[in-house]
Formats: sequence, structure tokens, C-alpha cells
Amino acid sequence: MPRPRPDAASLAQAAALIRSARKPLIVAGGGVIYSEATEVLRQLCEATGIPVGETMAGKGSLRFDHTQSLGAIGTTGTLAANQIAHDADVVIGIGTRYSDFTTASKTAFQNPDVKFVNINVAGFDAHKHSALAVIGDAKATLTELHAMLQGYHVPSDYAAHIQTLREAWANEVTRIYDIRNAPLPSQGELIGAVNELSDPDAIMVCAAGSLPGDLHKLWRARHPKNYHLEYGYSTMGYEVAGGLGIKMAAPEREVVVMVGDGSYLMMAQEIVTSVQEGYKLVIVLLDNDGYKSIGGLSRSLGQGGFGTRYTFPAENGTRVSTDADQHAQPLPIDLATNAESLGACVLRCNSYDEFCRALKQAKTTDRTTVIYIRNDRYVGVPGYNSWWDVPPAEVSDMPSVQEMRQQWQPMRAKERLF
Repeated sequence: MPRPRPDAASLAQAAALIRSARKPLIVAGGGVIYSEATEVLRQLCEATGIPVGETMAGKGSLRFDHTQSLGAIGTTGTLAANQIAHDADVVIGIGTRYSDFTTASKTAFQNPDVKFVNINVAGFDAHKHSALAVIGDAKATLTELHAMLQGYHVPSDYAAHIQTLREAWANEVTRIYDIRNAPLPSQGELIGAVNELSDPDAIMVCAAGSLPGDLHKLWRARHPKNYHLEYGYSTMGYEVAGGLGIKMAAPEREVVVMVGDGSYLMMAQEIVTSVQEGYKLVIVLLDNDGYKSIGGLSRSLGQGGFGTRYTFPAENGTRVSTDADQHAQPLPIDLATNAESLGACVLRCNSYDEFCRALKQAKTTDRTTVIYIRNDRYVGVPGYNSWWDVPPAEVSDMPSVQEMRQQWQPMRAKERLF
């Protein structure tokens, strides 16, 4: 099937607008991956110096260590990408829907004169943000656009600023990877161990909970398929089943499934199928005693994480009121034994060092292997010049909720309708 080519007039207008930019930014969405346009994007970025921020679906459009890669953008974005986005004068969206997360709830782009060029096969998405719409396949369009931008390069001061921010972000990722939290390891350092110890050609799979946001920021993607997130709907339970499908499609690759305890409980039974059919997965099961993501969101709204831990009711029969209640009695859940009962080889870990040894040992096992470890519920990866519009209750008797409402209002005013 031929690739949809863009209209010549709109592409010429886009090239002229980009040539006028002093602080351009590319937002690489899933369309870059689906169109197999990563190599063309790399060539264009190297020729022009235009930096790239990546959506959830677009992560891996550039290698993490490419000189124009700023990493994740938006609500779960990096400091580098979000700072560049804040002041960008021309934003070139390629195959992105500009989801609420990508735009940090419409607060990401704050330059009062910012203009958008959107390359997309879907006219609906190409016209978002009052953009100059270029309707066409990403690979075909970027190939033609590259030729039209011959001789253009971003200003030297902007290029230097990009590299300063990239270096600062690389240092921040290393800092998080090197945290040795005790008594339980942090999620960020466990992500770092998986990233560094899995095969460079591996495919990492995730879908829901607090992991996708942390992975979007921290995962150092080494090839376009290295990072696979089903995050259009944050589908809990996708991880094991999705990993099985990926392994069937690419049996020569190591497939590492990262899943939290909450999402594991939604649909872990495809472990049985993977064992039965001989498709080995490495499943990293992080147990933080409940729903870490929604607990953190609840706390950020002043609601204390109510009902997000696996605990018994209090002795008087009432529910434990807050996430941090020290008197809560945990449920007798044993997810490692559950995985064992489904036929998996299970490696139980009690520390970061044991976790690293298990990742290496998992390469030698003969069937699907679950690496089980408990991790800290409260030590998280911070946000970086980002926001997500989740309104705290307008009316509440709780002072903590009232305080969060006061903090929400000025951020709400920063949302822009282009």
C-alpha cells in the first residue's frame, strides 16, 4: 500500500514556518514508530539540530543518547523536554494525538507566540492546536521535509542550551538509578536495574499504575521497540498477555514484563499459556502493598490515599482512613506463590542486590520466570515542570483538600486553548 503523501502547498508552508523558528521542537508520537520513520527523523534532527520530545507511544523514536533526544514530554516528561517545550516558538507534532498527558493538560507550551505544524495521517489530529496541518504519512512527509530544510540549523545558543539540559537530565536519571533506599528499594532504582541488565535488544512491556510514568521518564530506550506501553487507556492486566503476544511475534528477543501488584491481580493467568506454549517471559513483579499510583494521586489531592492499600478493616470495623495509617493490618497475600502455582519459575528477592542477581539468573531458566520483590510505596520519581489537571474537591471539610484546591487554581489558569 502506498504511503499517503502530503499536499505540496501545506508542506511548503510548513518548511517556511520551521525555517523562521529560533526555538523549534519536535513532538514525536506513535506515528513515528508505526510509520517506521525513526531513521528519517534521526537524519532530519542531525541536519537541523531540532530537538525531540517523545510521547508515551513515541518513546524510542530516537535512541536515549542521541544528541537531539530530550526524552519524555508532558505530564510524565523530563526536565529537559518540558523546559524546551515551555519556550518553544514552533512545535512540530509528528504522529501525535496531543493527549492530555502529552500537553501537560494544555500547560506545556507557554510561549505566547507559539505556532504548531502537525504531521499526521488523521486530519482530526493534524488540525489540533490551530496548527498548520500537513496530512500524510510520517516517513513520506519527513523525507520530503528534510530536503526542503536543507541549510537550516537552529541557532548556536539554542543548540548549546539543548545539550546543557540533556546533560543535566542524564545526571538526574543516574541519580535515581543509584538510589539505594532501605529497607525497601525504590521503584526508580529497580527500573534502572532492569534497564541496564536486560538485553540491549530486549522489549520491555508495561501498561498501568505508577510504573508507566516512571518508565516514561527514566527508561533509556536503545531501539524503537525497546519500550512498549499500552497507555492509551492505562489498561490494567495487559502486561502479561501483551508480553506473550510480543514474544510470539518476536521469539528471538528477550521480553521483560514489568507489572505492579495491582495490575498483576487483574490478569496474571496467561503465565499458564506462556509456560504451556514455551514462550518464555521474564516478569518483574513489584509489590508495594496495593495501588501505588492511585494512592499517590489521592494524597496529591489531600485525600490521604484512602482505600488504596491491601489491609484489613480496623478493629472497630471501620475502614483504615489513610494510606499511611501505621495500625493497618496487611492482608496475607503471597503473589510469588501464586505465580509459582501457575507454572512459572519464581525468584524471590529481598534487596536490590538480590534483584540484580535474579535478573541475571533469569536468563538461564528454561521457562517463564517471575522476579518478585517488594518496593517502597512512598519513594517516587518527582515531576519535572509538569502538571496534570485533576481537580481537588471544591467543597470539603478536610483542610488538606482545601489546601490542594488553592494550589490547583493558579495552575488551572495556565491552561491554553490554541
